[in-house]
Amino acid sequence: MAENTQYTQFELSKEFLVNLKNLIELDDNKAIKTLLKELHAADIAEILNELKSEEAKLVYLNLEHEKAADALSELEDDVRDKFLKVLPSEVIAEKFIKNLESDDAADIIGDLPEDKKAEVLSNLENIEQADDIIDLLNYDEDTAGGLMAKELIAVNENLSVRRCIIELRAQAEYVKEVYYIYVVNDNNKLIGTLSLKKLLLASTDLIIKNICNTEVISAKTSDDDEEVAQTMKKYNLVALPVIDDIGRLTGRITIDDIVDVITEEAEKDYQMISGLTEDVESGDTVFKLTKARLPWLLIGLVGGIFGAGIIGHFEGDIMKYAGLALFLPLIAAMGGNAGVQSSSIVVQSLAANNAGLDTIGMKLFKELSVAIINALILSALIFSYTFFFHESIHLTLSVSIALFSVIIFASIFGTFVPLILDKLKIDPALATGPFITTVNDIMGLLIYLSIARIIFGYF
Repeated sequence: MAENTQYTQFELSKEFLVNLKNLIELDDNKAIKTLLKELHAADIAEILNELKSEEAKLVYLNLEHEKAADALSELEDDVRDKFLKVLPSEVIAEKFIKNLESDDAADIIGDLPEDKKAEVLSNLENIEQADDIIDLLNYDEDTAGGLMAKELIAVNENLSVRRCIIELRAQAEYVKEVYYIYVVNDNNKLIGTLSLKKLLLASTDLIIKNICNTEVISAKTSDDDEEVAQTMKKYNLVALPVIDDIGRLTGRITIDDIVDVITEEAEKDYQMISGLTEDVESGDTVFKLTKARLPWLLIGLVGGIFGAGIIGHFEGDIMKYAGLALFLPLIAAMGGNAGVQSSSIVVQSLAANNAGLDTIGMKLFKELSVAIINALILSALIFSYTFFFHESIHLTLSVSIALFSVIIFASIFGTFVPLILDKLKIDPALATGPFITTVNDIMGLLIYLSIARIIFGYF
């Protein structure tokens, strides 16, 4: 009979960690097992993230095999990499990999050095599991093949319902979650799916091909993981079968894998928006963090030099009409903010796969309409402020007209750039953050000071 474990919500505290570390120092394995027995694998992973490698190793070796395997897959990547370095290959194979589904096992083994990867695979007693993992390692990690698991339930189309139920019982032992029964022909080509409910309610003499759903939504092994995520989101699927180029069933992708994809993509886009050129974690080395941040900072530096050059070009005007200097930060900030808002909306739309409903022209027109309304309101407000508090009609006109123009330009530019990048198959998230801000700062200063020169010089 399967064990039914009830987990209570766990909150990691300093007192808990101190207590656990004391037990580790005392080498009290029995007390450690008791302390962790009722915790979920995700809670144990959270604890291990806070321990040193040797401490985590001792705790890990006191876990039950299945829970240890689940906790391993829940660990943060950098922590897991450090942790696996201190474990022997045979322990990784028999205590952890043995108890993981093929997709999680492949993810973990794929991050190991080549020599240790071979050692772990050679220590797996289940040759079929090792073959599945090797097969998955051949796929790019950003494809459906790299996401899928080999564990699934598949039955031949010519089986009766009675025989199908027997087959289901035999195969279910190796599958943690059964979402669908996949129906294949004699060549293992996917021809349909069958729900558990329909199977249980059907007459036992019926043939599976006569009751299965033949309108199957599937992914190919070469499909991009973001496309797979969009498909599962669009059709509200909890599992998606994966086929090869000739339609043979090769695996399945479950919703938990897609949640990871969506989370990783959101983190990557956020880092790009923040000006980070590669995926980094807080625990990465100083060199890696510097390498990720420096390129966009250099772009910002170059942009600042151009901005200084523009101000230098209009130095005479600023010295003659000192009030112009008061509004330089405002113009630059408003241009940057308007551009980032527009680009963020477009990038979000592209990420959600909604941008295809509008042409580039329609998108530009929509953002232009919003920009005109915002620009009119904001320029009217700044007109009122400068008119009553600075008593200079020239300054009032310069600031208000420049603000209107800068917001219009920034909004169009912020819309246009990510759309063009997307057409060129470049991640549009690159268009947000420092890039948009820097360009709009430069153009905002140029527009503002050029308008001021015209107004002060000719009116």
